[in-house]
Amino acid sequence: MSNENEVLLDKGKQKDPKLKAIRKEGEPTPAFIGASWAALLVGVTAYFVGLFNAAMQLNEKGYYFAVLVFGLYASVSLQKAVRDKEEGIPVTNIYYGISWFALIVAISLMGIGLYNAGSIDLSEKGFYGMSFVLSLFAAITVQKNIRDAQRARERE
Repeated sequence: MSNENEVLLDKGKQKDPKLKAIRKEGEPTPAFIGASWAALLVGVTAYFVGLFNAAMQLNEKGYYFAVLVFGLYASVSLQKAVRDKEEGIPVTNIYYGISWFALIVAISLMGIGLYNAGSIDLSEKGFYGMSFVLSLFAAITVQKNIRDAQRARERE
């Protein structure tokens, strides 16, 4: 039905009077954009609240903070490299490989850190792991949405 409304709006024959604007081709929906940003904010906020309230030394908190920041950067960088390759934009093999390597290292560092953290309960380890994964996935999705919206604007 959505596609039908978009086609009708393009032709000037508005079928649904409540439908005010059409999306550009390839542009993500506002709901998807909002959900992606919400997931990123929830994941990162939960992770930071957990770190702030954790009974661990400051150097341990710094480790987990650095792993999150590294993971977020690596996941966005990899998403961009994969998308560039898919769209025929030149990406060097070294950058592509380093992007994969960085993401694998970030996830490994999180796993190793949680496995060796003796002072953290198993439920807390699960909390950090899940908020970490949610944050990485949401960062990838936010980057994808930004790129899709930019591409839709460029096509105008």
